[in-house]
Amino acid sequence: MTATLELAQQLIARPSVTPEDANCLELLCARLAPLGFACERMDSGPDSFFVRNLWAKRPAAPANKAQAAIKTIVFAGHTDVVPTGPLERWDSDPFVPTIRDGKLYGRGASDMKTSIAAFVVAVEEFLAATPEPAIDIAFLLTSDEEGPSVDGTKIVVERLAARGERLDACIVGEPTSVARTGDMVKNGRRGTLSGKLTVKGVQGHIAYPQLARNPIHQALPALAELATTVWDQGNAFFPPTSWQISNMHGGTGASNIIPGQVVIDFNFRFSTASTAEGLKERVHSLLDRHGLEYALQWTLGGQPFLTEPGSLLAAVQAAISAETGLATELSTTGGTSDGRFIAAICPQVIELGPPNASIHQINEHIALADIEPLKNIYRRTLENLHAQALA
Repeated sequence: MTATLELAQQLIARPSVTPEDANCLELLCARLAPLGFACERMDSGPDSFFVRNLWAKRPAAPANKAQAAIKTIVFAGHTDVVPTGPLERWDSDPFVPTIRDGKLYGRGASDMKTSIAAFVVAVEEFLAATPEPAIDIAFLLTSDEEGPSVDGTKIVVERLAARGERLDACIVGEPTSVARTGDMVKNGRRGTLSGKLTVKGVQGHIAYPQLARNPIHQALPALAELATTVWDQGNAFFPPTSWQISNMHGGTGASNIIPGQVVIDFNFRFSTASTAEGLKERVHSLLDRHGLEYALQWTLGGQPFLTEPGSLLAAVQAAISAETGLATELSTTGGTSDGRFIAAICPQVIELGPPNASIHQINEHIALADIEPLKNIYRRTLENLHAQALA
């Protein structure tokens, strides 16, 4: 059993269903503190949803202080996992890490306790070989990524920003790969902007439409235009921005009443080719042009971010190539991650982790053959960044 596999099993065995941490952070601090990391807790939230956060940092050796663009590299991730779903559908207890058929099974095996274990062991190996590194190394870990993401990484980033902490590069251990570890890296994510649109009408008897005003009928032309609008063309890294309705609610349940209002929930997934404010303005202009009486509430779930090829991606791509022989694919597809918060104070943020085919599923697992290469890629990345700093 490798050190990475052993630590991954220890983490999986802790039932840290969001926002619980189940003492994962204590376990990790016990590994990091002897390496010279100052472990700082930044827990946050109400008693009903208390979130555990860790900021741990080890400074570079003063004699080798980095002069390169990257002076601080951060490994970011989450110890919380999604609920298991029906236990009877699992072939083994989701919180008893189980190896069978060349795979490690358990909730969090892919998303993302194995990545965290690989982070820690990679740093241990790197520091054993390079006890006086030329770069600062840090960990940002939370138990609120699978939940509302209000009191987790977002809070840590705000506190770091308030005290002027500088972050130069960050690797988020989200499961990004497809067939083999390292075959895909996320170098950005789309932003998410949601709206709750209430179109108002006049309720009345369905047999006397002249005495009422049907908000559903009034809303339909505007909704059709919203659905067919080209918001942008995307760019070299992002597909075009999309607009989708997720829910529509109107009527009282009775078949003889024209409703007084209809409520439409919609969402933009937008690229760096658009801005949240620009999208809001265009929606309001369209609704006003259609003469609707409406109210619209907006929720910005996250801004888009993009890391273009540079020092971090060069170090990561070289590490992946040396370890696996793969020429990794850069992608910005998929949902959001905590990278959207970190990007506010860190110019280079990427996501790199194991294959994601089983995440959030019954019998979540990771192939044993993917574990050591993942750890080695993280270690090689540190070696490459250290070499960049000394160049």
